Amino acid sequence: MATAGAMVMPYMVPGGSLFAPTGTRRANHVVFCLFAGGVRNMESVHKNDGNLMPSMLNGNESISSDIVSSMSALPSPALSSPLQNFGTLYKEFRYDQGPTGHFNGHTTAVTGQYTNSSLSLLDRPQHPTVFELYRKHNSPGMSALNSWWITHTNNLYPILNYSNYSGYGPAYGANQLSPNDFFSYRSAQNLVNKNSFPSSNAQLQDDIRKFMNGNFGAGLNASTGLKNNPDDAAKIEAWIDKVLQGITSGGLNNPWNIPSYMSSDMYNIYFAEEVLKEFKPELLVVNMFGVDVCHSDFTGYCNAMRRADWAVGHLWNTIQNTPGLANDTVLIVAPEIGRNGTPNSIVDANGRAALDHTNGDPVSKEIFCMVAGPPSVVHQGKVITQEKGKSIDIVPTIANILGFDSEIPGLLPGGVLNDAFV
Repeated sequence: MATAGAMVMPYMVPGGSLFAPTGTRRANHVVFCLFAGGVRNMESVHKNDGNLMPSMLNGNESISSDIVSSMSALPSPALSSPLQNFGTLYKEFRYDQGPTGHFNGHTTAVTGQYTNSSLSLLDRPQHPTVFELYRKHNSPGMSALNSWWITHTNNLYPILNYSNYSGYGPAYGANQLSPNDFFSYRSAQNLVNKNSFPSSNAQLQDDIRKFMNGNFGAGLNASTGLKNNPDDAAKIEAWIDKVLQGITSGGLNNPWNIPSYMSSDMYNIYFAEEVLKEFKPELLVVNMFGVDVCHSDFTGYCNAMRRADWAVGHLWNTIQNTPGLANDTVLIVAPEIGRNGTPNSIVDANGRAALDHTNGDPVSKEIFCMVAGPPSVVHQGKVITQEKGKSIDIVPTIANILGFDSEIPGLLPGGVLNDAFV
């Protein structure tokens, strides 16, 4: 458990900042949800196969009969009114430059910087991440509990938590957690069945404490600069213990009561919500990845998109029903990349051809972006149909919402998505 836990448990870094208070905030909390895995506009905002995203998008367009007959059951949309009505939808957003790979797209989304084919899957970003920018250029005394990166897996994506850029690094990273590698009921049950859990809560707590006071381990580019704030560590230890008790009791088998099963995307959003409710961070970024089945299963891709959409609706509902977050949170939703206009040669059970995401296909750079928030902050029900906005604009927009964009020393090439704001 100690060995495996060192790769999947969250890590803490010290609070505090070197900079004075900055500009006026639009809101005190931002949640950025990467609707990741490669989502094509044709199936999402263009609704070529019907409205596969009723929790997010307006419209009664019927889902194509072959696809709807193959979809697993879901409850009614998590919101009484689609998320689109609570914000501004950019229908023709763009991942404008760089290879259309998932890691490239994620790196652009969290750094606000374009990438190229030299991007290494083994190294941290060469530019500061949004977590580092937030923690370094915000008010003094800002706790690391205010910044979280919730990843769909503990493989690869945790290294986007902080960069190699001079003057930034681990002291300004976020708490990082991969729920599906540790907290999901199925993963936890597998560990229990293998007798891999410590024999007592005391031993488990000791393992957690040792991890938080140590470093990453070689798999995550270890750095001796990572230390936890003892008060924050104690809070997270207590929360982890509570979650583990829920898992071992079976209480987290299907916390949303989804027919048949909760997808990995749903679990990731569920635990993002738990972090939001427990710690009320000012900045949380969470990703999903289920739609990547589109490489071999178009119908499965549509099914995953629908479940991810339901999860986003549930996320917004949780935000609006959590004191301290309600009416003071901006939610940004965007895919990291799109998918090809031309299918590959793999055909699913419905005769639908699968889709890859290759660099030469311009459709793979077409994505959407939704910015939802309080009506005093964000335009409600606004739709921007012309090509406008790019992936590199999201980090500057987050900085603007939280009031520290003027303090960033010329590092970001993108601009603020001002059309979304009142």
